[in-house]
Amino acid sequence: MKERFFLYTFMVMIIGVHAGCEQGKSYYAHSTFENHEASHRQNSSIDKVVKSDDEWKEILTSSEYRILRNGGTEFPIVNEYNKTTTKGIYHCAACDLPIFDSETKYDSGSGWPAFYAPLEGNIITKADNSFFMQRTEVLCARCDSHLGHVFEDGPEPTGLRYCINSVAMNLQEEQN
Repeated sequence: MKERFFLYTFMVMIIGVHAGCEQGKSYYAHSTFENHEASHRQNSSIDKVVKSDDEWKEILTSSEYRILRNGGTEFPIVNEYNKTTTKGIYHCAACDLPIFDSETKYDSGSGWPAFYAPLEGNIITKADNSFFMQRTEVLCARCDSHLGHVFEDGPEPTGLRYCINSVAMNLQEEQN
């Protein structure tokens, strides 16, 4: 039974990553994306949060540490914010910097929370050539934590899909 569960889990991860990242292979050839990446450099008014690995391990759960500090990925579909429609602001789970507004969240069908735009200046991007593909990693501008990846298959007005791990964020609900 354990072997079947492991095999099923592994297959879901491969399919989810493939479905969510397949189009990421050729994104660097698109001038739109190059312009986008240049416009999302670090906001110089943000004070950096710098901690040692031991300090991060003290304040983050093991799942948060694996994703935020080691660039891991959570399971698709069964994560906390995939289907959430609650209004509010998503904050970095490591340093509490506001990173996405729920107004820009949409259902991409990838199995992870998706947004078409970040809060201006609060994320940075960098090339990620892991897993034999070219992707663009999304990082928190304050603490450099891994949040997810961005792809050019999102809706208007940006055409971008920020595919973000739920574990990397905390939703602060809008007060009525």
